[in-house]
Amino acid sequence: QVQLVESGAGLVQAGGSLRLSCAASGRTFSTYNMGWFRQAPGKEREFVAVISWSGTNTLYADSVKGRFTISRDNAKNTVYLQMNSLKPEDTAVYYCAAARLPRTILYRREDNYYWGQGTQVTVSS
Repeated sequence: QVQLVESGAGLVQAGGSLRLSCAASGRTFSTYNMGWFRQAPGKEREFVAVISWSGTNTLYADSVKGRFTISRDNAKNTVYLQMNSLKPEDTAVYYCAAARLPRTILYRREDNYYWGQGTQVTVSS
């Protein structure tokens, strides 16, 4: 089973930027889609973004489109989430997600993924 380790947690002011990283191990990274989800206090976990195994295709939640960018480096077995123009409503625990099956279409449903331990992002107003 894949192991996922997130980093890049932090506290930032509204309008600022932060980059999250997720290092994966335990299987062939370059054949699996990778994504990010988040869970705000008192809310359910929600989809943020996903990138295809080749890095060619991406999908974003409407709430982050134009502000967040997901990318991957298959040579480093790492996926990134660049977050710009952060808002207080972006405050959440962010989870790295690894697709359960190789070379699939891009899914938003969380039952298609394995999870990291999560990393806290706090945006102050």
